Amino acid sequence: MNWRFCVGVLLALAIGAGCRWLGVPVPAPPVLVGALLVVAMTSGYTLTDKVLASRPARNAVNCGGPTGQTQGSRS
Repeated sequence: MNWRFCVGVLLALAIGAGCRWLGVPVPAPPVLVGALLVVAMTSGYTLTDKVLASRPARNAVNCGGPTGQTQGSRS
């Protein structure tokens, strides 16, 4: 497993235990459906980012470089 994932899980468990022990409201949805919604939104965002990053940029000619000039503009 990735060490960052393990650290994230341990940190989440520590925050949850600390909130419960100190009586602080947990900064997360209190029901399973709400927690699954958060997981679904995060997964959708991550998967969409991977799909879009793997596709070539279609409008690269319209993007300005360090000078701000695009390929189609005249100086």
